[in-house]
Order: sequence, then C-alpha cells, then structure tokens
Amino acid sequence: MINFIQNRKKKNKSRFFLVLVFLLLLLSAYYLYSLNTPVSSSPDLKSFGVTSGQGSTEISRQLKQQGFIRSPLVFQFYVWTQGISSKLKTGEYFLSQNLSSQEIAEILFKGPGKTKEKRLTFIEGWTLNDFANYLENQGMVKSQDFWPAVQQKASYWDQYEFLAAKPKNLDLEGYLFPDTYRIYSDTTAEEIVKKMLDNLGAKLTDDILSEIKRQGKTVHEILTLASILEKEVSTDSDRKLVADIFYKRLAADIALQADSTVNYASGKSVSRASAGDLKIDSPYNTYKYRGLPPGPICNPGLSAIMAAIYPTPNSYYYFLTTPEGKVIYSQTYDEHVAAKNKYY
Repeated sequence: MINFIQNRKKKNKSRFFLVLVFLLLLLSAYYLYSLNTPVSSSPDLKSFGVTSGQGSTEISRQLKQQGFIRSPLVFQFYVWTQGISSKLKTGEYFLSQNLSSQEIAEILFKGPGKTKEKRLTFIEGWTLNDFANYLENQGMVKSQDFWPAVQQKASYWDQYEFLAAKPKNLDLEGYLFPDTYRIYSDTTAEEIVKKMLDNLGAKLTDDILSEIKRQGKTVHEILTLASILEKEVSTDSDRKLVADIFYKRLAADIALQADSTVNYASGKSVSRASAGDLKIDSPYNTYKYRGLPPGPICNPGLSAIMAAIYPTPNSYYYFLTTPEGKVIYSQTYDEHVAAKNKYY
C-alpha cells in the first residue's frame, strides 16, 4: 500500500513537471513571437512621443494603444531583462508597424537624435513618379528635389557599368531597384538614388552581366523588357513565357502591342488601352511603333529581370490576361482574336 502511494506521488510529480515544462515552452513561444513579430507589414511612419517622467509601463501601454506592439507585458519584460526599462529616452519618434517590439525598444533606448532611420518599401512596378510621391508623403525628400537626382546626370553615374548603355537623354526609370530600405530621415535624394543603384548593381552579378553580353543584349534592353513584363503578368512562370513571346515578336518584326507601354505614354493605369490611346504618337506606343520602347516603363523587380534574361521557350506568339488575372496563350492571331472575344 505504501509503495502504491509512493508510486502515485511520483507519477503526479512527473505529470506536474511535464505540464509545467509544456506551459513554460508555450509561454516562451508566445514571448518570442510577441517580441519579434511586427504588428503588420505596413512601412507607413507615425509619430510617437515619449514625455519626461514616463516609465516603461506607461510607454508600453501607449505603444499598444497606437498599434506598434503586440503585448505591453512582453515589451516591459524585455526592457527589464536588458536593463533599459528606466533608460528610454524622451522625444518624438517616427515608428512603423513593421518594426518588432525588440527593434522599437532599441530605438527608444538610443533616443530620437541617434536613430533617425526609417524603413521604406518601394514596390515592384512603381514608376519614378510613384517613387517621388512616396518619398514626399513619407516626409523624406520633396518631389522637386527628387527629380533632379534621377534626371540630371551626376559624376557618380559613371561608376555604374550597367548605366553605360542607357541613352543619355533618358532618366533613371527602370534602374532604381524596388526593395525595402533603411534610410536616415536627413538623407538627400541623391543618396537615396545611389543606395538603389548600388542594390541593382549587387543584383546584376558578374555571371548575369556575362550572360546578357553573351546573348548580344544590353542591360538597358533587359530592364526595358523586364519593366513591361512587370506590368503585363504577375507570376514567375508567366513572365518567362511572355518574355519568349516578346523576343519572338521582336525577331519577326511584329509589334509588341503591350497595353502597359501605352499606359506609360498616356499616364493612365488601365488593363486595356482605349482605341483613342492606341493612336497616341509616342515611341512608347508599342501598337504604333515596332521594337522595344526607348526605355523602361517602370522599375522592375528581380523576378521580371530574370525572366527577361532567362525566358522559357514556347510556341506562342500572343497572350492576354483575363479580368480574373489568368493568362491565355495563343499560337496564331485567329486564336488570339477568339480568346479576346471569349474573355472580353
């Protein structure tokens, strides 16, 4: 009987220990998730102020109320373990919801004067005009300061080999690599442009540049086609297929007939160009003029660039995108017309 009781106690202790371990693991997982996972992916900056006399408890509550952190308790525990709970600096900060609680704690510890970095996200397919508006809306640089940095050739442009084939009369449309950047709030437009050019240079490796040269193409031609692919179709596989279609049409001296290039000329953003738009007399109107347009129509991402370099061979000469986003391929013009009648 005594042995039975002792065994029962041992089993209860073991169960209690297992439950305790499970709860600790669960609590640890919650802590790490809340500490390292941002509230959202939004890069938009919002003002957050820390006033004199505020402690970490009140600061964490305000951070939660304004949507910057997931858990005030996790934030308080982290700053306590780091020994900075009483060292959060007063001042005005500009924070975004794509910062983790840990990152925000470090920013508040360093103070507004030492952490002026902003996280800015530039989307694939944005034009220079989109970039200019975004930077101004984020309070970084005024649009009037951005345009000279991308339109007027600067001496540092010569250090970028991939700019060599760009016609001198064109701006940097297509050459500013869309990505997420950490940029100081007092950064100039020229410094932002250099950061984006550096990023594109890092993506265009020696192997990629050698392959472009081997194909008898230039970086400018690749970026021009990639920018069209970026606007026309959305998946990696479709971009590679459409790239081959465009290359075949170029070789056969058939007009590309890309609505996205017409939109660039008209300033519109529609899925299908109107009959009036198709008559626009612009070298970017690929219905009216054969061959590639003079330059990129947007700033393409890596997927579109790689598709332009490594297309997937196929037997199609035509394609269209349905209102639902599905890409329909055709081998002949008659098949293409039938597809148009079916989906539009």
